[in-house]
Amino acid sequence: MRKGIVGVQFLFVAFGATVLVPLLVGLDPATALFTAGLGTFIFHFVTGGSVPIFLGSSFAFIAPILAASKQWGMPGTLAGITGVALVYFLMSLLVRWQGRRVLDHLFPPVVIGPIIILIGLTLSGSAVNMAKTNWTLAFIALGTAVVVLALGKGLLKLVPVVSGIVVGYIAALLFGHFELCGVEPIDFSKVAAAPWFSLPPSLAHFCIPEFRWEPFLYMIPVAIAPVIEHIGDVYVVGAVAGKDFVKDPGLHRTMLGDGLACLAAAFLGGPPVTTYSEVTGAMSITKVTSPQVIRIAALTAIVFSVIGKLSALLQSIPQAVLGGIMLLLFGTIANVGIQNLIQHKVDVGLTRNTIIMAVTLTLGIGGAVLTAGSFTLGGIGLSAVVGVLLNLILPHNKAEEAESAQRQSES
Repeated sequence: MRKGIVGVQFLFVAFGATVLVPLLVGLDPATALFTAGLGTFIFHFVTGGSVPIFLGSSFAFIAPILAASKQWGMPGTLAGITGVALVYFLMSLLVRWQGRRVLDHLFPPVVIGPIIILIGLTLSGSAVNMAKTNWTLAFIALGTAVVVLALGKGLLKLVPVVSGIVVGYIAALLFGHFELCGVEPIDFSKVAAAPWFSLPPSLAHFCIPEFRWEPFLYMIPVAIAPVIEHIGDVYVVGAVAGKDFVKDPGLHRTMLGDGLACLAAAFLGGPPVTTYSEVTGAMSITKVTSPQVIRIAALTAIVFSVIGKLSALLQSIPQAVLGGIMLLLFGTIANVGIQNLIQHKVDVGLTRNTIIMAVTLTLGIGGAVLTAGSFTLGGIGLSAVVGVLLNLILPHNKAEEAESAQRQSES
C-alpha cells in the first residue's frame, strides 16, 4: 500500500514536465503520458529492473521539434526522433567497447555546459510570446511556481510546475467568469464532449513516422545533451540508492533502455523521453529507492493516459499560464548549464575554452543555419556539432592550463 501511494506521488512530481512538453509542441499529452509509462517499463526490462529511474518527456527537444514540424510536418519530425534513439544505441556500443572515458573525451563540460545553456535560452522567445497573451495569468502562474520552489518544504518543493499550473488555471477560471484583466472564459466544450475513457490518439490511430533523411539528421546532434544528462542521472541515482549502477547493470544497458524507449515514443507519436531528475530528488527526500515504486508510477501514467477527460482538460490550460511556467523553467535549464561549468571548475578564461563557448553560444543564440541541398542543420544541433569539433581540433596550451590549475589549487 505504501509503495503504491509513493509511486503515484512520484508520478505527480514528474507529471507537470511530462505533459507540458507535448502541450508546447502540438502533441497529445495523453500520448506523452502513455509513452512515458511504456518507456519506463522498457527501460526497467532492459536494465533487469534494478535501476529506479523514471523516463519522461525531454525539454531538450522542444525547440527542435517546433522547428522540424514547420519544415517537415509532424510525421517527418517523428522520423527524426528515431535518430535520437540511434544516438543512444551508438553511445551504448561505445561505452561497452571503450568505457565512459570516450564520452568524457567527446563531451567535456566546456562543450556540454554551453549546449545546456542554449537549450534554455533558445526557448525564451517562445515563453515570452505565450506569456504575453495575458501577463496577469502568466505572473500568477510564475509567482506561484517561484514561491513553491523557494519556500516549499518536502515533496511540495518538487512540484512547482504542477502548483503553478493549478493556481494559474484557477485564476483563469475566476478572472474569466468575472471578465477581469482581459481573461476570456475557458471553453469546456471539448472536456464535456470527451469520453471518460479512451485510447490515446496514437494508439487509436497507429502513427507511422514518415521517414526522411533531413529531420533524421537534424535531430541527431540535439541528442548529445540528453545523453550526458542521462549519464549524470545514473550516477546521482546510484548515489541516492547506495549502489553503483554504472557498473551493474552498466551505462551501456541504461543507454540502450533509454534509446529503445525513445524509439517506441517515436512510433507512438510521443516526444523523446529522458531520465527525470525531479523523481531522483523525490527519492532523496522520501528515502524510497525501490525500482518497484518507479514501475508503479509508470503504470499510473499509463492509466492516466486513457482518461479522455483528463487529456481534454490539460489541453484547455490557457497559453498564458503555460508561458508563465516556461519563463521559470527555461531560465532554470540555462542555469543548469552554468552550474555544470562551475561544478567542473571550467576556467572560462582559458583561450581554448573561450573560443569553444563563444562560438557555440553565438551560433545557437544567433540562429545560424547550415544548408546543403535539401539538408539543413541549425540551432542547438549545429552548435553541438561545432562545439564537439572545436574541442577535438583546438590544441591545448599546457602552460596556460598549468597556470589555471595552480590558481584553482591556491583558491
